[in-house]
Amino acid sequence: MSVAGPGAGPVRFALVGTGYRAGMFLRLAARLPEHLRVTGVLTRHPGAAGEVTRRFGPPVVGDAVALLATPPEFVVTTAPPAVGATLVPELVAAGAAVLAETPPGADVPALRRLWEEVGASGRVQVAEQYPLNPGNAARLEVVRRGLIGAVSDAQVSSTQLHHAVALIRAFTGLGAEPLRVSAVTRTAPLANPVDRRGWTGDTAAHPTASTVAVLDAGDGRGGLYDFTETQTRNPLRTRRLVVRGSSGEIVDDRVVRLVDERTVVESSIVRRQTGVHQDVQGFALDHLSLDGDVLHRNPFPGERLSDEEIAVASLLVRTAAWARAEGPAPYPLAAAAQDQLVAAAITESAATGRAVTTTREAWAAELDGGADHPRP
Repeated sequence: MSVAGPGAGPVRFALVGTGYRAGMFLRLAARLPEHLRVTGVLTRHPGAAGEVTRRFGPPVVGDAVALLATPPEFVVTTAPPAVGATLVPELVAAGAAVLAETPPGADVPALRRLWEEVGASGRVQVAEQYPLNPGNAARLEVVRRGLIGAVSDAQVSSTQLHHAVALIRAFTGLGAEPLRVSAVTRTAPLANPVDRRGWTGDTAAHPTASTVAVLDAGDGRGGLYDFTETQTRNPLRTRRLVVRGSSGEIVDDRVVRLVDERTVVESSIVRRQTGVHQDVQGFALDHLSLDGDVLHRNPFPGERLSDEEIAVASLLVRTAAWARAEGPAPYPLAAAAQDQLVAAAITESAATGRAVTTTREAWAAELDGGADHPRP
């Protein structure tokens, strides 16, 4: 049975683009044919068309009309924001449900134009997968269970700009409140032996920028953004996350909390991985637990997927449930627009050396109450 839902069959999605991000979606569908199926790929690059068909099989088309005729339940766009600004409204006008690439707009004016064109349609979700990463999903479950009390602060040092903002908002419950953003950037020589293609063999230290930003909602809630260029892939740079609650906190996989008037308990989020030692089930994530209680279970048991692949595949399944009117919106355009709005403030503050305060935008009403945050 597909994880898309009883009797629903595999998720059927079409794809725009043939670049790096599109390759992940194509590879996932090839590895999970019971769960995911690419109905067609839109590209205007003849060389890429033959390669996609040869390696992955779906038909390659040259326009949106032909793509929607394949037919998909929704369309995933992996085009750059400048292209998506035209493409997403075109697809929505044709009646398609869309899962747009992050960020949905290159800058704040582009976000406003996109919202004005398609915001009221309710037909656009955005491919923000980081809250669905198994580790983050487990930490979010700790927060939802109230184990560390009311969360006031999240510190994220793992990924860049809009992705990090998405995590800060998910952990703190921030919606569209104006944020005062103060950021600084400095450059230092750092080695980066890995890029998207894999190991480079480059051991030299290159000038690398690090940005730290404080986000302040003015009501006791906020966050700390800390990102170094290449940190996402660079094995020399760790990933760190702190979530501070009124009666405890999460530090990476460690949870400390107050359980009565005089007892502080420390625990760890434990990852159970099959395929270790004499386990012959295959190397795959089983679940993550805290003190024997499961926080997050792999929705693709037995499949040898990385955490990133689990998050992306989960996002596709949730998008299909939303498109079928069988589940909530996985990450609405309003949420992604807010993430990029704050990201733009971080960039502006770092560039000017002045604090920047975000404004309430046209999509703010969609976010009031924190209803945009995904529920792993």
